Amino acid sequence: MTLRARRLLTCVMALLCGTAVAEDPYKFVREIPIGGEGGWDILTIDSAAQRLYLSHATKVVVVDLTKNAVAGEITDTPGVHGLVAVPEFQSGFSTNGKENKSSVVNLATLKTISKIDTGESPDAVVYEPRHREVYVFNHRGNSVTVIDAKTSNVVATVSLGGEPEFAAIDSAADRVYVNIEDKSEVVAIDAAKHEVVAHWPLAPGEEPSGIAFDAAHHRLFSTCHNKMMTMLDTQSGKVVGTTAIGTGVDGAAFDDATQLVFASCGEGVTNIVKEETPEKLTVVQTLKTERGARTMAIDPKTHRIYLPTAQFQPAPSPSPGASPARPMIVPDTLKLLVYGPSGRDK
Repeated sequence: MTLRARRLLTCVMALLCGTAVAEDPYKFVREIPIGGEGGWDILTIDSAAQRLYLSHATKVVVVDLTKNAVAGEITDTPGVHGLVAVPEFQSGFSTNGKENKSSVVNLATLKTISKIDTGESPDAVVYEPRHREVYVFNHRGNSVTVIDAKTSNVVATVSLGGEPEFAAIDSAADRVYVNIEDKSEVVAIDAAKHEVVAHWPLAPGEEPSGIAFDAAHHRLFSTCHNKMMTMLDTQSGKVVGTTAIGTGVDGAAFDDATQLVFASCGEGVTNIVKEETPEKLTVVQTLKTERGARTMAIDPKTHRIYLPTAQFQPAPSPSPGASPARPMIVPDTLKLLVYGPSGRDK
């Protein structure tokens, strides 16, 4: 090869390398059919058991993640918003929004053991393992009902001063953090004393819903309805970073192994954000999902994310002066969208 030819080849290779496109971190894996009628809300994952729990109208659908198939259901949960598994007691606790109760469920049989009175409109629910307590957040009740997971007794009711959304656990600090949607703030609860110890504004974020926590760096991520993700320092209570996200966000998740934060948006995208440093967020992918995929859960074992959605019929035309109606869900079309890290087998 002549010198001129070698130089030409070098230029071509440099050009190709310079224009190479990096692979997106996440890709579509599969769909898991759920079916049935009615809407959905929160989903949670018990990674050790490889089970996913999806709230669906008046029941909770149980999905076997090893088989990617429905394994059973928990019934008699009117207006259910979510369920959290407590494996050490083989129990699950649901939030039944239409009856202001939490069902205590045997996870082996999926049968209801008892029901516990909560505040008005129980919504999000988390398990606090240090004190072995379940926190049921009452959206219209502006409070949290704290339940002893072993005895199923209510041990405290804490006023929050606003409408709670999703929550996160900080075991090292012995605190529970919850988004207060109508106040655009995070409330910190002392898990030992069952007392509110801080109110942290999320400005410029407004109307936070989804939440995720990076315990190692003391960073709390809130996904807000003004199309923004905020990053808050839980040691100072100050917002230290923000980034833009999509419309209609509801869920959030954090993967400690990859330092990726996820924001699931109802418009049909999930924003994937890298925590580059404890002060810097960078969007690394706008993952195309489907309309309505606004809530999510991540399996820390496989790093896969799961988002429920369905097909919709056009909403009927509203009467003069009436508010627009919501689009109707097509029966039997509910499904889970599954996405996983690129470069891995399906």
